[in-house]
Amino acid sequence: MALLKGKNVIIGLAIGIGVAVIAPVVVPIIAAAAKPLIKAAIKGGIKAYRKCREMMAEVKEVAEDVVAEARAEASDVQQEQEIVTPSGEGGK
Repeated sequence: MALLKGKNVIIGLAIGIGVAVIAPVVVPIIAAAAKPLIKAAIKGGIKAYRKCREMMAEVKEVAEDVVAEARAEASDVQQEQEIVTPSGEGGK
């Protein structure tokens, strides 16, 4: 049992030393490869954000138009009711 623990420690040390030796070579290569990917993802996010802003501006404009039309129609209906029912009679 003690022999297996000793092997595990040696294997762990060997892996640690190997990573410490290889890391300075591998990390810059991975970073160089990842930079264009990250840059492309950021560009895509910016484009999506801009497109979303445009779409929301259009939705806001349509909603404002609908509200303005509804208010105008409500005002017309109210004026028609005032003409049909004079304010002094109360509709009785």
